[in-house]
Amino acid sequence: MRILVAEDDRSVASFLKKGLEAEHYAVDVVPDGQQALEMAEEYDYDLLVLDLILPRVHGLQVLKQIRNKKEPLPVLVLTGRSRVEERVEGLDLGADDYLVKPFAFRELSARVRALLRRGSRPPELSLRVEDLEMNRVDRAVRRGERNIELTPKEFSLLEYLMRNAGRTLSRPMIIEHVWNFSFDTMTNVVDVYINYLRKKVDNGFERRLIHTVRGVGYQIGKPK
Repeated sequence: MRILVAEDDRSVASFLKKGLEAEHYAVDVVPDGQQALEMAEEYDYDLLVLDLILPRVHGLQVLKQIRNKKEPLPVLVLTGRSRVEERVEGLDLGADDYLVKPFAFRELSARVRALLRRGSRPPELSLRVEDLEMNRVDRAVRRGERNIELTPKEFSLLEYLMRNAGRTLSRPMIIEHVWNFSFDTMTNVVDVYINYLRKKVDNGFERRLIHTVRGVGYQIGKPK
């Protein structure tokens, strides 16, 4: 699952990114409200962790605009302000949950899991491509009668493929989404991990699900 963190305090942002990535989420961090709006509009996130006091565009304005454009996106508000009136304002504008700084990461993690479970987009919590099934919350993968054990990076790669089933994904797209860094033409990390997935997902089955599109990249399932 992919989480966007909008936080201008570098130490807090780093703390959140490291903690959430340790729990196997893909995490993007932006330091101001304008970038938060741009990223939320361009990419498909499962959750936004939003600080209220942000440069350029205030967090409440970010929340308001996101609700006007991307209403299903769950939003967890973080703020150092604890006044009831401010919490009410954030919730009235569409925040799904509210956490006051300072906070314990365990509590934030539990709130993240709760939001993802109940989410506004429950169909995406479970992905299916033919006989391959993925539970994105429990991080369980199954094909037919076989349970498939994946490393965190293999899971993230398969999740990205399944969320875009039938669509050809280029190596740069995969690198940016799964590894969160720019594509290096000298690296073969995508090809290596695709081979890992094929051994676990396709070996032993008559029908292959993961396909190579020559000169472009990879896809799972039938083309759309």
